[in-house]
Amino acid sequence: MENKGKNKPLFFLNDRLYFPPVTEANAEGLLAVGGDLSPERLLLAYQNGIFPWFNEDDLILWWSPDPRMVLYPQKLKVSKSMQKIMNGNQFRLTMDTCFDEVVEQCALLKRKGQEGTWITPKMKEAYTQLHEKGFARSYEVWQDDKLVGGLYGIDLETIFCGESMFSSVSNASKFAFIKLAQELEKKAYQLIDCQVYTRHLESLGAEEIARADFIEILKGKV
Repeated sequence: MENKGKNKPLFFLNDRLYFPPVTEANAEGLLAVGGDLSPERLLLAYQNGIFPWFNEDDLILWWSPDPRMVLYPQKLKVSKSMQKIMNGNQFRLTMDTCFDEVVEQCALLKRKGQEGTWITPKMKEAYTQLHEKGFARSYEVWQDDKLVGGLYGIDLETIFCGESMFSSVSNASKFAFIKLAQELEKKAYQLIDCQVYTRHLESLGAEEIARADFIEILKGKV
């Protein structure tokens, strides 16, 4: 059984491209501190169920929470009111046409209970590099040729690691998320990693699973 005590010592990263096992994370899911945001380190992190999340003036913090919030694409929930929007002409979807702008809008979005944004300039640059290498993707939602919503994340071919989404009009981010889930179901993706619980994600069918189960799926053992 995993030791989930709060008093676990933190692992400090150096130049070596390495992460400790996720079972070494503390009760809050914090696994390691430091390192860098190079594309190589970020990919290694996501491939091992780890993601960065920190404030602008902090050291880089690396997380692997337990439980993990995920959506199995086939379990997507679409309300009747949202189904009407999906079938209508209110929104138009594009993919990977303005990645930088989607990230910028996610960074500007004010979130309840948070001061500032964790999407720092260094984070923007790092994910832009991943996008240029074909690993980070964006979904953009348009209304009357204006960008009104979207999301971005890391595509690991069988798992999509969602990072952030934004909406400047009602239901735009839901539209993007539903379109993402529908596409991934067609491509037989196993799940969308949503990282941590929110009621909004739960309403769309996401659920919490044990970190150990998430890692098994991530490693292709399920």
